[in-house]
Amino acid sequence: MPTEQQYFENAKTLTQYMDDMNTKKEESFSIYDQFEVPADDEFIELLKEKAPHVLAITEDWCGDAMMNNAIVRRIAEAASLEVRAVYRDENLDLMDQYLTNGGRSIPVYLLLNSNGEVISKWGPRAEKVQQFVMEGRAKFPDKEDPTFEEVQKAFYAQMSKEFTDNKDFHLAVYEDIRNNWLQALQK
Repeated sequence: MPTEQQYFENAKTLTQYMDDMNTKKEESFSIYDQFEVPADDEFIELLKEKAPHVLAITEDWCGDAMMNNAIVRRIAEAASLEVRAVYRDENLDLMDQYLTNGGRSIPVYLLLNSNGEVISKWGPRAEKVQQFVMEGRAKFPDKEDPTFEEVQKAFYAQMSKEFTDNKDFHLAVYEDIRNNWLQALQK
């Protein structure tokens, strides 16, 4: 099986990935256009100094990826980082090494040092976003309930709108990534 560095070397850039999106492309670019990296010299300077690579495991149908990829791309641009993306469903050997609570939840971002070693995994969600999702799902009726699919569909539409428009969520994603990566880079 290839190493994470080999996956990175053979992957498309995050920019190309976003340009190639078939689903949620407009929403992802809306987030990208809205989000500005906060003035944060410590984080951005450390990223520039350490110059890690980032490997994203993602799919364009995923709402979390729609939001997070746009924010990661902005961070990468601010720090001149290289971010590349692989599709989860085409790379299950890789994905299965980075499960979240036993599931293939995406996106996952692997921070690779100059030796190509994984020094951090982040994803699929910032804690604030996870709380919103869990609170929304807690209101679902039982799966056997005839209204389940309707309630689920309505929540997913609301979730997609929140992910696209809620600037607090965008900032929460940034802060969560920042805290995770800073810790990994300062070791």
